[in-house]
Amino acid sequence: MNGTHKKKILVIRMSSLGDIILTSPVVKSIRKALPEAEIDFLVKPQFAGAVRGNPYIDKVIPFSGLFATVNAINAAEYDYILDLHDVLRSRLVCAFSKAGKIIRYKKSSLARNFFVKMRIPSPSLEKHTVEKYLDTLKEIDIPASDCGPEPEDWNYASAELAQAPENILLLQTAFLGDCVLTLPLLKKIRETFPRARITVVTRPETVQIFSSAGLENVDFIEDRKKTAKSKLAETKRIISEIAARKYDAAIIPHRSIRSAFIAWKAGVPVRIGFSNSAGRFLLTHKIPFSWLMHDVERNLSLLSPLTRNLRTGFPGLKPDATASSAISAARGLICGINPGSAWPTKRWPAENWAALIRRLSAETGSKVLITGGPGEKEWNRNIEKAAGTENCVNLTGETTMPELMEAIRGLKVFISNDSGPMHIACALGVPTVGIFGPTTKELGFFPYGRNNSVVQVPLSCRPCALHGSKKCPRGHFLCMKLITVDMVFNAAIEKTKISDSKP
Repeated sequence: MNGTHKKKILVIRMSSLGDIILTSPVVKSIRKALPEAEIDFLVKPQFAGAVRGNPYIDKVIPFSGLFATVNAINAAEYDYILDLHDVLRSRLVCAFSKAGKIIRYKKSSLARNFFVKMRIPSPSLEKHTVEKYLDTLKEIDIPASDCGPEPEDWNYASAELAQAPENILLLQTAFLGDCVLTLPLLKKIRETFPRARITVVTRPETVQIFSSAGLENVDFIEDRKKTAKSKLAETKRIISEIAARKYDAAIIPHRSIRSAFIAWKAGVPVRIGFSNSAGRFLLTHKIPFSWLMHDVERNLSLLSPLTRNLRTGFPGLKPDATASSAISAARGLICGINPGSAWPTKRWPAENWAALIRRLSAETGSKVLITGGPGEKEWNRNIEKAAGTENCVNLTGETTMPELMEAIRGLKVFISNDSGPMHIACALGVPTVGIFGPTTKELGFFPYGRNNSVVQVPLSCRPCALHGSKKCPRGHFLCMKLITVDMVFNAAIEKTKISDSKP
């Protein structure tokens, strides 16, 4: 691809929104290799707004009928057309277009149909869609320089608000881990709107997570949906309280219909959430959702109608002096573990945890901290017994949220299943090892930060669920059984070296 001619490239991906998002690594790779090239994008009209927000795309061509679209393409005289859709319509567009070269990605439709209908596996299905998209660049000698979407790729420039909000509502009533991963979003809201009043709607047990960020002018509305006698009455109470405060905008990372309904029913005029939210029809701004982005970055993308700068990190979680008992119990400990989970398939086998504790204690000369919630007491107690009580400090079910955070804060490494305490450790800057079985890194909930890592084994049946399940759908549970104690131990010891090298 040498010469002075300014290359003109058309990318075709007409729908759906999720698949359009996955094309961003292709567009970025082209822009990096050919900074002067014209990169245009053919898409269905209803998705044109999202594509226009991509800073790497020069022009959006909304599909306006076969012949009108072909005429527009031929008038532009493209050097290359990348068909990343591969359906009858896109094939017809390419057939009638006079481009220098047409490249089509390998969709593997037949293999996918055989797998869905007859459970017949195929090697072609093990390759992610993004990889297949990027493979098209090989035919025009462009290296694949990006491996996944980023928050800035799909800024909703056309949907930016005319006036900055002064009273902002953040709705996040999901699990502990989800709340921890919402902290950078809360921090970014404060950075973007330093004088705005912010209210977080969250569950009583997660208020402390948000308040520990130490951000000024942040209020809370506790959602007691799990303990209230009537969930309907609790929903009405929250709606009434929100309506009385007259918010300008609601930012809703929680993808439930209830969260969207609360914001809509309370009369919040601007309601920003994800395009795959169960309550998306109640939103005013639907932001593209990608599984290839970490949940921290996905949440930050919700600010795209409000700002173009979508980068920040975890806020510094302030110490809690009242957590003296936990600080005392964990003082001097090097390693901590969180072996439990609400989902049985997310739990690495108990005997492996026990063996890991014994090895870590012997290697470091220190007891190992065990953390967990009240519902995990029996599971963790059995692990403690098998590992030897002399090797453990078991605080399962004995800590408040501030105490849990302070117990983890001083560790050199934290090893955990895919769980909330894992994300707390990451937010505190403690090097973390995540053990992932039924879930995968690609779902976006892996430990965030470069000093953290994931131990997992590649299996075609992973992921089998978004959150985990009660039992392995295939009955073998190999995703956890194949993860050896050696694998986790070596990863953990490596993290202690990182901690020792910090100034």
